[in-house]
Amino acid sequence: MNPEGNSNNSSSAGPATPTANHSRKERGAIAAQACESCRQRKQRCSEERPRCATCQRMNLECKYREPQPTKKDKTLVEILERLKSLEGGLKNLDGKVDSLNARGTLPLSIYGPIQPNPPPTTIDASRPSAWPTTNVHIQPQALSSASPRDVQYVSATHKMLSWPFVQQVLKSKVPNLDLASLEKDGVAMLLSLQGRVTSLPTNVYETHHISTEGTSLSVQVSSAGQGGITGMNWESMQRLTKSFFDTINLIYPIMDRQVFQSEVLPAVASNGFDESSSSTLACLVFALGEVAMCAVQGAPIRTHKGRPSGIRGGTAERPPGLLFFNEARKRMGFNLTECSLENVQMFALAAIYYGTCCHHLEFWRMTTSASLACQALLTSNLEVLTTHRGDLVRRAFWHCSIMETCLNMELNIPRTGLDKLESLVGLPDFSDSFCEEDYIGNQASHFQEHFASQIVLRRLSVEFHTTLTNAFGPTNLPVETPISPAAVTMKQMAAQLDQWRGLLPVYLRWEEENPGGFSNPAEELYDDQSMYPPPVPDLHTHFMFSADLDNPPVTYPYAVDIQAAALRTRYYYVKYLIYRPFVFKALHNPEQVTRDDAEGVAECLKAMLKWPITMSPTCFHKRLIPCLFFWSQNLLGILLILHLTQQVPILVRIRASLMGTKFDQEANETVMLCIDWIRDLKDTDATALWCWEILKGIYSLGDDT
Repeated sequence: MNPEGNSNNSSSAGPATPTANHSRKERGAIAAQACESCRQRKQRCSEERPRCATCQRMNLECKYREPQPTKKDKTLVEILERLKSLEGGLKNLDGKVDSLNARGTLPLSIYGPIQPNPPPTTIDASRPSAWPTTNVHIQPQALSSASPRDVQYVSATHKMLSWPFVQQVLKSKVPNLDLASLEKDGVAMLLSLQGRVTSLPTNVYETHHISTEGTSLSVQVSSAGQGGITGMNWESMQRLTKSFFDTINLIYPIMDRQVFQSEVLPAVASNGFDESSSSTLACLVFALGEVAMCAVQGAPIRTHKGRPSGIRGGTAERPPGLLFFNEARKRMGFNLTECSLENVQMFALAAIYYGTCCHHLEFWRMTTSASLACQALLTSNLEVLTTHRGDLVRRAFWHCSIMETCLNMELNIPRTGLDKLESLVGLPDFSDSFCEEDYIGNQASHFQEHFASQIVLRRLSVEFHTTLTNAFGPTNLPVETPISPAAVTMKQMAAQLDQWRGLLPVYLRWEEENPGGFSNPAEELYDDQSMYPPPVPDLHTHFMFSADLDNPPVTYPYAVDIQAAALRTRYYYVKYLIYRPFVFKALHNPEQVTRDDAEGVAECLKAMLKWPITMSPTCFHKRLIPCLFFWSQNLLGILLILHLTQQVPILVRIRASLMGTKFDQEANETVMLCIDWIRDLKDTDATALWCWEILKGIYSLGDDT
């Protein structure tokens, strides 16, 4: 992942003037669906529906051909069609929960009706093969009133820390932890951690240098801070723009490179920065472009026993891109109430920047603002979806939806209502105009297919979360029936999740048991006839991600590793949540654990192992990983459960008898990776520091461990 890589395709390789670059970009644009009149005249088409600008001006009949899908388009169409087929299965789960709670009957399988099973047989504790029923560090009477059901589902890690058994462990291991506040209102407590973080400084007025691998950019701001950015040349603008669009915009594809390079950039270069939304977006693009450069090539902010930090560039107090971000903050107030796509993009990019700086409270506020701005745009002008910018609006909508889902599932923060517009908005298909650089980037990274697959996975996870919360949430009454539907329901969900992975395009797919492997033998994807170089630097290795953090990380262009790691990790995260209720049962009701329950625990443990975001090279580029707080808290939960598998007899037995011969080694590697992740972030991220204080007690760690 190298935002400055492939310099032969760089936008800065051409003439270093706005005018020359402007004309070159227009020639490089690829029209998605030009009308027949513009095709015959061989001129650029605005692609507006029902009539483009030229046909309106010349009063011509405006007709569009039915576009013939390219190989890339066919893949996207297949992904979106698979979403529809998966949703058909989800509907069979949706709506079954009320009857399940009322009658205790089994839900219908998405693959057809299933025959009710006889009541599961509880394992006899007197038999040699029985699961041990004696827990440690806890008194049985402490659980009776706090455990209304044998299986309980929660998605947020702080809710898992409120499990009665876990609270007993934390009291003995981390006596200074404020368990009362955590149990009463964990969200407020976690957000208050962020409230104690020092705000980003505003007095950044000195000459600014961005240094990466022997090159530097120099940007000046007037000494009084009143004149804004001065001394920024065209080459610097191009380099920061390229860095943003070759990295950040592939992870979050919500900006149009062609429009930015051909319209926004020349205007800023010629007229300077004003109070318009375009200038605000330019400042944000430059800020995140600097983040992308420094996140890969910048100096680590610290080292630990010779291992460089995954937080690179700037310092904890003054992160990279701050000069440009402050200029954006000055201008955002002038654009707060616009009902426009630029308004949505402005808030979304600001949220992304705050996330790269580990300012999660501000990330949440800006994410919510982006969602509300998106609702305002669609409510006031739904026709925008029929214009040439409609697909970009859809991408912005789904980006906001994905971010909202993360916040809702991990912090239980209510959603804004954006999800109610899903049926009106529809799914993006990247059918708008795109330029040569994006075409090359997509050929190498498949960012469009990654984004479409993230949408599908997000919708699956929301449906699973809703169903599990309604059926097995802590506030629901237990099902009074001898037939437990938990194992059947969760196996159905896991089957749909496996189906999602199996239906991914071959270049996104990976083997379930090998989270670090390449999607497909690279030789098959990038043969001698391919006009684009493979995104992998060494085709002789079998692993895209490695648990070895002591050797120099591999560098991938176009954020390939970030995109793949995020997609795979979200898959394992959803599977981990599906099966985690069985861990609750094993801890609180071990005498009732059946063979199905034990296998559910085993599946949960498998889903915890070696999440790709924690592995090299991705963990060395943490500023680019979406939602850092989200992952830090979940890694804390994984570390806690893995610790209990060595302490609690029933979990020890499951680990020894059901997990296979490789589990111990992979579990040890997972512990090492997760501890390294949290230790690396603790001096920069208040959430990670809170997690670290808990880990010090659980794993007997020192600050220099």
